[in-house]
Amino acid sequence: MESSDVQRGGGSLRRSPFDLIMNQIRRKRAASDRKPLGRFLSRDRTGIPEDRKERGAAEGAESECDAGWGRVCVFLQRLGKKADSRSLNLAHCDLTATDLLELATLLQFLPQLEEMDVSWNGLIGGSLKALTSHLQHAGRVRALRLCSCRLDAEDLAALGEALGCVPLLEILDLSWNSGLGGGALQGLLGKLPPPLKELHLVSCQLNAAAATLLGGLLSVLSGLCVLDVSCNPQLSQEVEAFREFSSSLCHAASITTLRLQACGLTEYGLHALGGSLHGLPSLRQLDLSCNRGLSGGLSHLTLHLSHLTHLQSLDLHLCCHTHTDLQDLIQALPSLPALTELDVSSNKEVGGALHPLLAALPLTQMRRLPLNSCSLSQEAFTALAVCVPYLRSVDVSWCKVVGGHLPLLLDTLQPAVLTELRLSSCELTTEDLQHLAAVCRRGLLSSLLVLDLSYNASVGDEGWSALFAAGGLGSLQEVDLSLRPLTSAPCTAWLPALLCALPPLPALTRLSLQRWTSSPRDRKQLKHCLRKRSVLLEWDPPNEDETSSFKSTNQESPEE
Repeated sequence: MESSDVQRGGGSLRRSPFDLIMNQIRRKRAASDRKPLGRFLSRDRTGIPEDRKERGAAEGAESECDAGWGRVCVFLQRLGKKADSRSLNLAHCDLTATDLLELATLLQFLPQLEEMDVSWNGLIGGSLKALTSHLQHAGRVRALRLCSCRLDAEDLAALGEALGCVPLLEILDLSWNSGLGGGALQGLLGKLPPPLKELHLVSCQLNAAAATLLGGLLSVLSGLCVLDVSCNPQLSQEVEAFREFSSSLCHAASITTLRLQACGLTEYGLHALGGSLHGLPSLRQLDLSCNRGLSGGLSHLTLHLSHLTHLQSLDLHLCCHTHTDLQDLIQALPSLPALTELDVSSNKEVGGALHPLLAALPLTQMRRLPLNSCSLSQEAFTALAVCVPYLRSVDVSWCKVVGGHLPLLLDTLQPAVLTELRLSSCELTTEDLQHLAAVCRRGLLSSLLVLDLSYNASVGDEGWSALFAAGGLGSLQEVDLSLRPLTSAPCTAWLPALLCALPPLPALTRLSLQRWTSSPRDRKQLKHCLRKRSVLLEWDPPNEDETSSFKSTNQESPEE
């Protein structure tokens, strides 16, 4: 049989030359079609196409990222927090060193993180390095808050070493860490990122050595806007060290807010600070309050206030100012054309100097002028009425002259201007509250956010009832009706009016009724009224006399 013969089923089939040629062509084409497949095989001979391998890698990375985010959510849920890819708030969570280490390992799954707050976790002190060693995964963080964590010098050194990983950091808050005094700030020297805008070191037991180091920190922070070193009474103990700190302020000429509350300032420290004010042309807020040592030496400040043409807020409350101090201040006030807030409260000499003080102020632009505990006379209280129409906040607490004369202030109010009204311990009368109720009905207090009527037991039930029945307080957020300690009074007569007033107060977040007594039924009604709202209710638990009195009343009168 010839090669062209093919046996099939015992028989033979002769193919033509044309068929043989076509078969050869088909075989060649099939072989050539298979060859290009080699181009799509990976070099590691896995047999998986490259595009499919890349897709698999991407899917694997995405799956790992999802798993990582799931770990973050589980960690935060365990602490009672909600997950947010940009903000991590773990304040007051009782974190331990183990929690901190777990948190550190989760930072890699939070590449978009911008704010981190682990404040008020005292158990993590001494172990901050566990967190800072992973900060390279949070390079976009702009705000870092570590308040009251019992940090020490080693923690601060570890933080300083890691700050280079967060070049965008703008806010650093290390307040309420008492272990940062002395030379602990050395760990931050030369390490703070230039973009830093806010530095908070409140109550860190900063002393003279810390004042010198702080001056070194400021010398490289040309963009700093807020510096708060309040509540460090030893900061200004050594005049030379404080002078060095004060002179360094000129290197941070962009500072807009400087807070030195309760820093033990004396007239010598004020002299050093005053001489540096010319280097702070952008200053808008200056807080020197609670420095009793300034008494009699305010002229060291007032002589330089003319350099602060942009100053908007000056806080000098509780500084034991003398009459001479106030006269010096009055002479300097005209040189502050941008001033909108002045706090000289808790200074008893203010009452006798209020007339010239008001005359020196730019009244039409004043927004806040607290005068609580200023021993206001009847004449001074009457003069205050000139300023009230422009103020956003009125505080005349602890001024007994207000009682029975509240209409003098209320009748000058402009509609929807006032946001804060504080009348604590003013010996208000029932008529005063009835007049306040009439003002509310006219809509003059529709923008009021804070109302403080505490320590006014002289008001009768009719006054409280009239106030709550008046309406017109739709923006109210905080109300304080508390009585003085060691006193009490029943609120049963006016509580129904309060219960009716609560639904039209959708913005309410705090209600204080300390030392008012009521029946368990009334308490239950109030809590029921607030059950679906986020309102902080401050109310003493019922005492035994209160409960037994209610029980005896129920026994005498049949239930409905």
